Order: sequence, then C-alpha cells, then structure tokens
Amino acid sequence: MINIESKQAIESLCPEVGEEIIQDFFARMDDDYFATFSPEEISTHIRMSCALDPEHPAQCRITPRGEDEFDIIIVGLDYLSEFSIFCGLLSAFGLDIRAGKIYSFARQTPGAARRRPTRRSSRIKASQSLPRKIVDVFNIRGAGFDEARRREFEQELHTLVRMLAAGSSEQARERLNRFLTERIERMDERLSGLLSPVEVRFDNQLSPDWTVMDARSEDAFAFLYAFSNALSLRGVYIHKVEIQSVGREARDRFFIADRRGRKIEDEREQERLRTAVALIKQFTRFLPEAPDPAKAMRHFDQFLDKIAEERIPERMVSFFAGKEGMNLLAHLLGSSDFLWDDFLSLRFKDLLPVLEDFAKTELRPDKQSLRKHLAASLSQASAFEEKKGAFNRFKDSQVFLIDVKHLLDPQVTLMDFSQALTDLAEVALDAAARICYDSLVELRGEPMRADGSPCQFTICGLGKFGGREMGYASDLETLFVHDGQGRTRGDKPIDNGLFFEHLAQQVVEFIEAREKGIFHIDLRLRPHGKAGALATPFEQLENYYSEHGEAAPFERQALIKLRWVAGDEALGRRVEKRRDNYTYSGAPWNWENALHLRRRQIRELVKPGRINVKYSPGGIIDIEYAAQYLQLLHGKDHPELRVTNTLEALDQLRRLRIISESDYEMLREAYLFLRNLIDALRIVRGDASDLVLPEEDSEEFKSLARRLGYRERDWKQGAAALAADIRQWMEKVNSDYVARFNKRGLHNFSD
Repeated sequence: MINIESKQAIESLCPEVGEEIIQDFFARMDDDYFATFSPEEISTHIRMSCALDPEHPAQCRITPRGEDEFDIIIVGLDYLSEFSIFCGLLSAFGLDIRAGKIYSFARQTPGAARRRPTRRSSRIKASQSLPRKIVDVFNIRGAGFDEARRREFEQELHTLVRMLAAGSSEQARERLNRFLTERIERMDERLSGLLSPVEVRFDNQLSPDWTVMDARSEDAFAFLYAFSNALSLRGVYIHKVEIQSVGREARDRFFIADRRGRKIEDEREQERLRTAVALIKQFTRFLPEAPDPAKAMRHFDQFLDKIAEERIPERMVSFFAGKEGMNLLAHLLGSSDFLWDDFLSLRFKDLLPVLEDFAKTELRPDKQSLRKHLAASLSQASAFEEKKGAFNRFKDSQVFLIDVKHLLDPQVTLMDFSQALTDLAEVALDAAARICYDSLVELRGEPMRADGSPCQFTICGLGKFGGREMGYASDLETLFVHDGQGRTRGDKPIDNGLFFEHLAQQVVEFIEAREKGIFHIDLRLRPHGKAGALATPFEQLENYYSEHGEAAPFERQALIKLRWVAGDEALGRRVEKRRDNYTYSGAPWNWENALHLRRRQIRELVKPGRINVKYSPGGIIDIEYAAQYLQLLHGKDHPELRVTNTLEALDQLRRLRIISESDYEMLREAYLFLRNLIDALRIVRGDASDLVLPEEDSEEFKSLARRLGYRERDWKQGAAALAADIRQWMEKVNSDYVARFNKRGLHNFSD
C-alpha cells in the first residue's frame, strides 16, 4: 500500500492536477504499482491521464533508452482487447517486447465484495463514476524505429483506440490483423516460433480478486500478441500483466477474469482456455497464408466454439492443431464470410472430415455416383418434409465439398469448378422435380393427355446454368415446359396447366437457398417474364419463340444458353430444336439495336466513377455478347456454333476463322481473368449480383488481390498490380474488340 510520504511526493510533482483524479489513482491502482514505479514516473502517468477524453482515449510517450531500445508508455481509457491491440501493433512495427508492466484500474469484483470493507474499498465505490484507466509500460527493442516511424506508430495507435472507444472492437482487431500480417510479410519475419508449445498454469490463491495465469514458451516474434489476442477472443478480461524475457524464454504472468468479472476456477473452463490459447497462438503463425487474415482469425475463434459445442473427436482436434490442418484452415477461414456462414449452417461434425481428407476428395464425381449418393441420403426419409430436409443436407454438403476443393487445391481449374457445380445442379434439380411430381400426383392425381397417356414435363437451363459456367453464388436460371393438355385424372380433376404451375412453384420452394445465393431458382427468363406462367405449355412456347411471336430480340439472344437439364429428355430435345429453328433461323439480327441496349446497360447499371466487372465497358458481358452476336449470325450455316458455353463458342469461332487467332487468344485470356475476378468477388460477398469493384485503396481490394494470387510483400503493390491488370484487360476488350465491332458491324468483324 502506498505510504503518506509517497503520496505527498506524487502530489507535489503534479500540482496542476485535480485532487479527485489523484485520489482516484491512489484508490484504484494495485499496491504493487506504487512499488514498481517512482513518484516521478507515477506523476507522469497521472498527468497523461488528465488529457484523456472520448476524443482522445489514449496518450503515448516514447523514450529512447539506448541503441535500438525504447520505453513506451501508454495511458488510456480501459477497453476490452486493448492490451492485445497494443502488443499486435508493437509486433507490426518489428518491435520486440523485452519487459513490461501492465496495469488497469481496480474494479469491485465478487471477491472484493466478500472481503471486509476497508477505507480503500470505500474510495473505490466513491470513484465508480470516473472512467477506468490503464497504464501500460513496455521496454522494447527494434532497429529503425526512428522519429518518422514513431509518429506513424502513434497515429495508428490512436486510430485503433478510437475504434475501441466507439465500440468497434471487432473492426479494430480486423484492422490490426491485416496491418500486422502485411508488415510481417514486408519484413519477411518468420513466425515459426509460434508453433512451439506453451505451458499454461492457473493459480487462484495468489490474488483475492483475479485468477493468475502463468505462461511460458519460446520467446517468439509476436508471441505476446498471439497469446493476449487469444485471451481477448475468448472474452477474458486482462487486469494486469507482468512481462519478462529470460534468455530465449518468455515468462509472462496475467491477472485475469471471465466475461462476468469472476475468477476462472472451474478446471474444465481452465482446460478449455488452455487449449484455445494454444490453438490460437499456433493459428496466428498461419495468418500470412490467409487471403484475409482478419476474417481468418475471427472465423477461427468461432471455429473453436463449434469444436467445443460439437465435441469433436480428439483425432480431429489433433489434425487441426498440426501444420497441415492449420494451413488448410487459414486458407478456408480467411476466404469468405459467405462460405463460413454456409459452413456453420451445415452439420459441422460431418463436414470436418472434408478438410482432413480433401486431398483425396474427387472434385467431380460422375453424375451416376451423385445420383446414387443422393438416393442413399433419401432412402431413410418417407414423408415429404423429411425428403426435403435430407435432399438439402446432401445438396449443401456437396456444394461445400466443391467450394473447399476449389479454394484449397491449386490444380482445380475454373472450368473444373464450374462443371462440378453444374453437374450437381442438374442431378439435384432432376431429383427435386421428381419428388415434387410424385407428391402432387399423390394429392391430385396424374396429369394425362386426351389419349390417356401421361403428360410430360422438362426443365431447361439458361444463363450461366445453361452455359455450364456456374460459379460461387450462381443461381439456377431455368425454364419449366410441359406438354399437358386437358385435365389431371384424380378425385379432384384440375387443369393440367395448373398442375404444372404448382409443380414449378413446389420445386422452387423445395430447393432451399440463401437469398441471392447458390441454387436459388430464377424463372424470370420464361415467356412473358414475371407476367407469364411458371410452367409453359410447349405449344405456347413454340408460338412465342417464332418469326411472328411475341419474343423480344434480347430473348432470342438469351435462348443461345438454353439447354435441357432435367425432366423428360425427349421433350427437352424438342425445346432445344425449337430454339435452333428460332434463334439460328438466319432471320436478320438487328445488331445496332443490340449495341444500343448495351450502351443503355452502361448508362443505367454502372455507377459513375465505379467499375462493374460485368457491365462496365470491357466487362465480361462484352465478351459474352460479342460471341453470341456472331453465333446468331453464323449459326444457321454452322450447327457447330450452337453451343451454350462461351469458351466453346470462341473455340468454334476461331476454328471457322470467323475471328482471328489473335482476337481469340485475347478474348479467351480476358474471359478467364474476368471470370476468376468475378468468382473472387462472389465468394467474398455471397451475392452474384454485386460485381462492383471495391475502391483500389480499400482493405477489401487488398484482400481481393491476395485471393487472386497477387501476394506482394507490400499489399499496396499487390493491389496496384491487380488494378493495373483489370484496367489492361477491360481496355483491351473494349478498345481492341468492341470498338471495332461497333465501327464495322458483324459482317466485317473478322477483317
């Protein structure tokens, strides 16, 4: 306890400070604080604390102590995660924490409440209206920490603490994790020391109010950040820390409490905390491997919660604690909120083996194998809702398998990924339609023709689904067609058209999907759009898509992507033949009107000053449209052009010498570049429609660059390289191809 002489000495050294503030320090700082620091140092801390307010929640003072050695004093208002933020920032600047004393204002705890009231505890109660403060003193070493770097350190420190003050602790941690990882890569600092074991001991006898946790491990770079961050992520409050390095060993003592301010006395809770701290410390080593380190760390914390909830077998925990498992997790968990949310919505325990065995997992099992596994999943279900649940669990698990394989295996190409998703979509859609059909027949009877034979229905894919070009968050653009005339045979006869209308609606509801997410069925390309029936009679489709029909020119173009995918194949082939007779009829194509519509898209769908990878000039739609225009023009005479896939169309256009070799190579490379860019955007956002690039100087754009392999030591350089490539490819598509297209027209394009 501080004596009278020390109090008087401190008061005399800061006469300008109000009595209440000084007494608050005396009342709320631990006794050993006053034994650790001199009256001169304490008066400095008190004066720094006087400058604190909501606009300035931290004060920093850096004092050189020798060659590459400094004392850093941080006095601030007390926020959760603050100590780990400071440690991470010190590591980000390449500073080695050699020693430190970390103090927080005392607070009343259950332990304190049980003790006999003292003069000091009454003062604590009287001062509860004053904000709690911290005093952190670090002794650090680091080369090149000159005045400019010190100013940069202080500026970033104040930015992070202001975020904590605003209640944005998660955003502050994410900013720090990105900042730290970028600096680590730039410094080429090795983090292998974080893989060393850590010894953690708990003691609830040394302090009446706090659990004392001793941690010993190799004194590795960023160890203190990794360890303290693990505590913060687990909701542990750090009251005081004693930092000490002895040789090559870190010996740190933490005075901690749980989320409710209580000691951590339950042995099971201690063991869970010991395991979590060890795993998070090790996972920090792999943050540089993650596309987005901030997302990776946040998701790993949630991952640990799921492991505890699901009681994962020890074999699995051991795998994920190893280098291979940690590396896989860093790539996966740092990829997308969208994927992680889907991951959490599935049966967590069943999907964990996917990561363990992903190298052996086949990306594209054949359709027959998919049908067999789906049938096995459905075999245990009898009622309709049970089948719906089993179906969607199977579909979700297969989508997850495909996504993980694409994210983690560099040998999986974009085409492999698209084809795998397309195969799954076809098998799933066919099964869903047949389950729903059988259910409706049981309720309403089977739809029959006038001659007594059963009516047929078919489903055709359009857009990316029809083109076998599906990616992350792609929906299923479909067209339901039936050949039913008359009425359904049953106890309550109904019009066959109404039967198939109900069937289409039921299939849409049967396949569950996140809003705007993958496998969301989109029927907007049906005849008459939203005003038309969900299921179209074949005769009506024939009339609509005919020389004198009501179809708009853009609908003729959209049919290029039409392909039978599920239901009755014979009827599906009839729909394809109708498409060929209409789309590839050789009837004049008003390409000037088509280009006018394209210019409208640019005006109306692209925000000024922003780049939309799909709709901006030189976007991917320019490549798709140009290929489709040429298919429309030449498809009558060259049946081999009647393909739904853009790359296949370009191949055929080159083979027929409708486009030159140089144009083909440029368009193909640009298309693949833009497709990969689009998939990277979609996996981040989980939304197929949001293809507007983030600002080039934003953290999101930097992370986007890392996802696409632009891994420069300086993240800004990687982002700049990606931005340059985007401009280069889109300008090439727009100037070298589309501009010439506009100028010469279709017939003269290959000149």
